[in-house]
Parts: sequence; C-alpha cells; structure tokens
Amino acid sequence: MLTALFRAFRALFSPPLPGLVALSFAITVVSFTVLWIGVAIGLDHLPTLGWRTINWLVDALGVVGAMFLSWLVFPAVVTLIMGFFLERVAAAVEAMDYPGRGPPRRQSIHEIVATLFRLVLLSIALNLLALPLYLLLPVLNVLIYLALNGYLLGREYFEIVALRRLEPEAARAVRRRFGARVFVAGAIIAALFAVPFVNLVVPVIATAFMVHVFERLRIAAAR
Repeated sequence: MLTALFRAFRALFSPPLPGLVALSFAITVVSFTVLWIGVAIGLDHLPTLGWRTINWLVDALGVVGAMFLSWLVFPAVVTLIMGFFLERVAAAVEAMDYPGRGPPRRQSIHEIVATLFRLVLLSIALNLLALPLYLLLPVLNVLIYLALNGYLLGREYFEIVALRRLEPEAARAVRRRFGARVFVAGAIIAALFAVPFVNLVVPVIATAFMVHVFERLRIAAAR
C-alpha cells in the first residue's frame, strides 16, 4: 500500500499530470472559497440576540463553524467537481505504469454522473450526521473521521477507477471481496485530505494511488 502511495506521489511530476495537478489546485481553491462563503452567509443569517458580547461570540463561533463545515464537506465537493477530469489522471497513470492495456470500458455520462452524485451526497450526509460526534468526542473524533471517510472515500475513488475497466456488478464484487484493503486505502486518502496544502491536490494523488491499488486487487481476484 505504501509503495502504491509513493508511486502516486512520484507520478505528479510526470507528464501530463503536472497540468492536471495545476487544474486540481485551482479547482480546489475555488471550491473551498465558495464553500466557505456559502456556509458563512448561511451562518450570518442566524438570528441575533440583544447583547453585543453574545453577538460577538456568535459571530466568532460562526467563522470557526464556517471553516470547520467547509473543511468537513470539502473532500466530497472537490471530488464531485474534479470527477470529470479524474479519468484523465487514471489514463495517464495506466499509460506510464501499465502500458499495453486495452482501451477502457466506455462509460455513459449518466453512469459517471450518477456514481459521483450518489457517493458524494452520501458522504456529505453521513459527515453531517456525524458532526455531533466530531464536536463532542475529542481524540475519538479523529478515529471516527478516518473510519467514516475511509469507507466513503475508499469506495468513491475505487469506483472512479474500477468502473473504467469493470462492469458495475464486477466492480462491486471486487470491492466487497477486498473490502479491508479498499478501506485502508480510503483511510489514507482521508488522512491526506486533512493535511493542509497537500489536500489541494489530493484528488489527483488519490486517483493515481487507487489505480495501483486496483491493479493489485484485479490480479489477486483473477487468481
């Protein structure tokens, strides 16, 4: 797994991935900014009280809350926006490290959009439901975040990569058979999303990483 992650980081500097990294960086910054502004506007419309000190505290908490909520849903939102470019990342990694493979399975726009929206909406919904646990259980909240998002992001990025080569039923069968490995890969991706600056290009890293994970699982499944 660590070898796959190292190869994913190394691929960032091989053409044509630097251009996609720059695109991911720009999309990520814009996405986070829009998310933060949207959440801040929503919190700003909360009713005010008659005490200036209390209102100041509410405003301060609102700023912190806006940043936290934006960071919480950020992985799902940026993956949704970048989803239409990640196929190019997977194709580039395959061309570099797995030459000679045939053309990928033709996916309809409906399948791509449905897969992305289903997983992204599930990710946002479950993270918002887990919000009280994140706030009330210090230390444990880190483990909860990694466990929940390890499952969600592992599933999300695995399907982005696997559906290029397998029919949906076959992709789900591989994911179920090797669920523990997909989960560990997802937890690594979730941890990367929590690292400042690194998270700006995580969609590209995660896709390249999952290509290597998928190739290993595909070989193991064929035995």
